[in-house]
Amino acid sequence: QVQLVESGGGLVQPGGSMRLSCEVSGSTLNLLHIGWLRQAPGTGPAGREGVSCIDKRTNTTYYTDSVKGRFTISRDNAKNTLYLQMNDLKAEDAGVYYCVGSLYYCSGHGCYEQCMDYWGQGTQVTVSS
Repeated sequence: QVQLVESGGGLVQPGGSMRLSCEVSGSTLNLLHIGWLRQAPGTGPAGREGVSCIDKRTNTTYYTDSVKGRFTISRDNAKNTLYLQMNDLKAEDAGVYYCVGSLYYCSGHGCYEQCMDYWGQGTQVTVSS
């Protein structure tokens, strides 16, 4: 079993920065995709989009187009922690961010809801002046 616990959300002004953390415990070595999905305000679960993920098989990272150049995903294996550094935040970055992980390899980049087996509780990010 895998547990994912996010932290680091809150209120930030447009243009500001924020770092999300996800502490991963349990059978972490079994996770083949790990990363972040987000649900924008006013959207239901069907609106969850992949923000950034790491593919263990290829050791590559995925970013959705809207965050490229502004967000950076990283992991500290010694601390079993995944991070999402978010810079130059925009109003459209707001939402609930979920740390997610998959036991199986998925098609493409794997950074989408249907691929994920484990979810954290989510952390709210609000971007507003």
